[in-house]
Amino acid sequence: MDIIMYLIQLIQYQHKQICWLLNFICRYIPLKQWAFDDSHSPKYQKFKIDKLPLFTDYRQDWTYKDLIPYYEKRYGKKILPIRRHSDCDIPDSCCCPRCDAPKSFLYKNNGSKGQLLCKVCDSRFSPLESRFSSMKLRCPHCSNTLVPKKNRKHFILHKCVNPKCPYYLHNLKKVDKQDLKRDYGKNKYKLHYIYREFQIDFFRMDLNSLPKNASSLKFSKHNPHVMALCLTYRINLGLSLRKTVQALKDIHGISISHQQVANYCKTASICVKPFVDHYDYNVGKVFTADETYIKVRGIKTYIWFIMDAAKRSIIGYQVSDNRGVGPCILAMRMAFRHLKELPENFKFIADGYSAYPLAAQQFFREYGEKFKFNITQVIGLTNEDEVSKEFRPYKQMIERLNRTYKESYRPTNGFDNIEGANYDLALWVTYYNFLRPHRHNGYRVLNHVQELDNADNMPGKWQLLIYLGQCRIKQMQQGEAHNCS
Repeated sequence: MDIIMYLIQLIQYQHKQICWLLNFICRYIPLKQWAFDDSHSPKYQKFKIDKLPLFTDYRQDWTYKDLIPYYEKRYGKKILPIRRHSDCDIPDSCCCPRCDAPKSFLYKNNGSKGQLLCKVCDSRFSPLESRFSSMKLRCPHCSNTLVPKKNRKHFILHKCVNPKCPYYLHNLKKVDKQDLKRDYGKNKYKLHYIYREFQIDFFRMDLNSLPKNASSLKFSKHNPHVMALCLTYRINLGLSLRKTVQALKDIHGISISHQQVANYCKTASICVKPFVDHYDYNVGKVFTADETYIKVRGIKTYIWFIMDAAKRSIIGYQVSDNRGVGPCILAMRMAFRHLKELPENFKFIADGYSAYPLAAQQFFREYGEKFKFNITQVIGLTNEDEVSKEFRPYKQMIERLNRTYKESYRPTNGFDNIEGANYDLALWVTYYNFLRPHRHNGYRVLNHVQELDNADNMPGKWQLLIYLGQCRIKQMQQGEAHNCS
């Protein structure tokens, strides 16, 4: 009995110690808490991107012209056109969507109800809507066919409407029962599986096209040095167009109009943009991205930035009139321009906006495993989870970049059109990557260009950058001519 009592006391003591250790681990050592607890709530479900659907393609490579000789060779029987005893109201333009057989091989399968039967491939279809006409999208959770619900600007929203879908039932359990009793209770949350089918192929858009509306560099009144002075005051010092005019008049005695300064900036941006976009920045393994807004005629326009976290260089940028996934994809394509595949342990850090994981999903669909990556989302302003504690500094980098750009944008008081915003952004990115001294790099420029060492002052460096941009444009033109030949 003494041994049994001793063992019971020992077990109780061990149980007490285990409970204390579990309490300690739960309080101070978060094991799987790599996301907000609130992220599992149905209120945050709309910020998540569902996985890709199942694709079912009914289209065939062969036609009735291939099938008829095959049947004759295989079975010794030739398929002849239908001998009709009466007039048929099947349209002459109607053909089988599967084998492309013309009207002469088509039956009316169910009379006046509209279904047709092909004599060649034995396919039943409707002239208005056929299952063979295109690919079918299916829910990856229940294999139910997705239904197109909404037509947006660049995509069609497909939705799984199966009430017994396990994905829907799982999300429905998370919703508070009191919310379900209210009017439109379920409609406040994203419960069903959703897929966005893009109508524009953002991966086929040409990022290498030469800039349009190029102005002449023949100077009738001033010279290239005056143009470089305008760029120095306008971009480097962040002066407005009219203050740039005043500075040139008061300091250098040069009389020039603010419109001429704007024309010089536009011409310079057209010249230097190809050099900046095609420069090999030798990127690292961590990218961070964010978007901010500016005003174009009082309307919000968005600026997308992608930064190399190691060198702090801007490797992708885009101006867009919307906050959709399209501009995000274009900025990512610019950032990945010189990569054949992603490096090991690659990290892409952004905020909680759903455009970034959706763009990453489209990259995986387009390029496969070589460009498969997850978005590390830093949500909120406080470090309430392990993700924020570890990756908050990267998010602060890109936020600091936004504030730096806003400092140069503020004197403009907005732009007159989106082209002006594009030209101004191209010049500012040029200055940020190649001319601006950075504390992070020991007050040196981020990307050293050997040709710029020949210039003793900033106007001379701007002239050399314009020259390098012109050389890049000539290379692109020669490449296009070679491809055409």
